[in-house]
Amino acid sequence: MRYELSEQHLDRAEASIPLGSQTFSKSRTQYPVGVSPLYLKKSKGPYSWDLDGNKYIDLVSSLAAVTIGYGDKKISRAVKRQFKSGVTLSLPTRLEAEVAEMLIEMIPSAEKVRFGKNGSDATSAAIRLARAYTGRDHIAMCGYHGWQDWSIASTTRNKGIPKSVIDLTHAFNYNNLSSLEMIFSSFPKDIAAVIMEPMNITYPNPGFLESVKELAHKYGALLIFDETITGFRFNNGGAQKLFNVIPDLSTFGKGLANGFPISAIVGSDEVMKEMSEVFFSGTFGGELLSLTAARVNLSYHSNNKVCESLYSSGENLNTKLNQLISDKALDAVLKLSGHPTWTFLNWFEGGRYAENEIKTYFLQEAFSAGLLVLNTHNLTLAHSNKVIDRILDKYDAVLHRIANAIEAETLHLDLKVAPLTPLFRVR
Repeated sequence: MRYELSEQHLDRAEASIPLGSQTFSKSRTQYPVGVSPLYLKKSKGPYSWDLDGNKYIDLVSSLAAVTIGYGDKKISRAVKRQFKSGVTLSLPTRLEAEVAEMLIEMIPSAEKVRFGKNGSDATSAAIRLARAYTGRDHIAMCGYHGWQDWSIASTTRNKGIPKSVIDLTHAFNYNNLSSLEMIFSSFPKDIAAVIMEPMNITYPNPGFLESVKELAHKYGALLIFDETITGFRFNNGGAQKLFNVIPDLSTFGKGLANGFPISAIVGSDEVMKEMSEVFFSGTFGGELLSLTAARVNLSYHSNNKVCESLYSSGENLNTKLNQLISDKALDAVLKLSGHPTWTFLNWFEGGRYAENEIKTYFLQEAFSAGLLVLNTHNLTLAHSNKVIDRILDKYDAVLHRIANAIEAETLHLDLKVAPLTPLFRVR
């Protein structure tokens, strides 16, 4: 059986770990048991290997945390050297300021920097800081910003969150300024901040981001860009530099250290000085292996056209994949959207089959073909033109099977597991 060891380990893991994973997006809620690799053994370059020894071209890229490629030699060597001197020391080291200075040089909104370990750390620190600075409690939110109460409060996955917290978060729709205006109209003196991903599934409409900033400032709120994914993927300075809209605060994470656990909240002197009064503190905020990886990664970004290369590879993949989709007459079933470096796969019903049935069948066939992919293509420098060609070959075969199964109305017969049930939509 192709995934025998993965499934055996799931039984073991779930005896001690809820869902058998620390991360929802890496769990059986996203990978259908019976047709999926559930646990990996190693990753290198653009490839990953599961417990059963199956090899995949990895387009998940550690949930977009990897931009250079798995196991980069320069980063690995630097981390090994730092390991000999210590991981977490009893006082800060010079490395914290060195990496902070690099971020200030690269990111338009950065005049001061604080570090965390993940995206939720940074976004939650930004929200607390905005509340302290403005003296207000309510938040206007668009997109996904982590697992903390204030963020998940606006989703259907809000079990365990007090109603008093839920009532403070108000979701608005991307590229829909009126939905944000309605929030400000309802709470004209209560909104501390507007927090949003500057881009996710679609590009911002002309003037949208500028209008959001203007509206926030009109009502005395701060603008926060969550660049956990877009930072060091869209542009070295983030999407804010790409679109030339500078927020009051920004958060960065995944691409900061090529997979090492570190995040950052950055902003203006005026707002960040509140950090002296706001309690945001963690034992591992100055952890040295991740800071070392960040320093090497940021230096590589500064001296090489990383984001430009990712964009070019993404454009190449998207252009040729769209042609395959058209050739298979699947234009109405699968549509690509987003930025070429972070492209979304949008599935729709086809024939007698619902979206989730087709998506589950796609995952089944993609994994079987050696393609590790979920909802997005998260490209890295390791996805060379040769690797892109291999990806397209695999897509050619997988899309052919999907098209035939829909036309012959055999998809439900070929599907080896029950269709996945979506958790909740965050974008």
